[in-house]
Amino acid sequence: MQILTGKEVAEKVYESLQSDCNVFVEKYGFPPTLAVILVGSDPASQSYVQGKKQACLSLGFGHRDYHLPSDTSQEALLELIHTLNEDSSVHGILVQMPLPAHLDADLVIQTIRVEKDVDGFHPQNVGNLLIGKPGFVSCTPLGVLQILDYYSISCSSKHVVILGRSNIVGKPMASLLMQKGRDATVTICHSKTEKLQQITKQADILIAAIGRPLYVTEAMVKEGCVVIDVGINRIEDASRKRGYRLVGDVDFEHVAPHCKAITPVPGGVGVMTIAMLMKNTMQAALQLAQKETQ
Repeated sequence: MQILTGKEVAEKVYESLQSDCNVFVEKYGFPPTLAVILVGSDPASQSYVQGKKQACLSLGFGHRDYHLPSDTSQEALLELIHTLNEDSSVHGILVQMPLPAHLDADLVIQTIRVEKDVDGFHPQNVGNLLIGKPGFVSCTPLGVLQILDYYSISCSSKHVVILGRSNIVGKPMASLLMQKGRDATVTICHSKTEKLQQITKQADILIAAIGRPLYVTEAMVKEGCVVIDVGINRIEDASRKRGYRLVGDVDFEHVAPHCKAITPVPGGVGVMTIAMLMKNTMQAALQLAQKETQ
């Protein structure tokens, strides 16, 4: 059984991005720059934003932090996005989700300029993904592909079962894997799927992104499968200093012995998400800088 360590893959990605950033700055005289907007004070969101800032700083990327109060109006948020859309020194724009309930997340995403949508959430980028055209891809599914490629795990002619149909992971993951060149046969399962265990046991590659801690048990996987655990969940643990520990959607302890390969939590897919965000930001900077100099 092989442990698919996302941390190792991310380090390789960062090495390449560091080199790309140095070349970019030397050529254009300014760094690739990411603007991150956080509305409110959700502790988990603050932690994620801090992680993105640290990644930018470590690579030499520029970083703009916009921390807005939780009662920020829709108009004020959209006005800030419009300003960043027109700012040529900003190459990527990210609005940290979830937003407070009074804000329209769909409208916010649609307002971000497509060329700066480094989260890959804009409907135009999602549409391009579905029909196999170039565009920004949601960072977590992109990170899963990076792990599979790094460890030379082919999806061609394999049955991939995805647990979860979210716009952030499940749907884009399925779209990526069914494209020519990946050539997987994909099944998406969700809360209304009947005879779930029968389906998951058919999977050559099982991708769990359902948001339920330790949901996937050994009874749900076939011998020798590859398991990719996208879930990151907090469960109470009095033995830990913080009073909780992080687990995935997969019961790693009991499932791992039956797998050919599996990602751990933490240290698996989660660390790849920010790495792919940085990769998308680099791509956006290159495209926008080249457009400006034409």
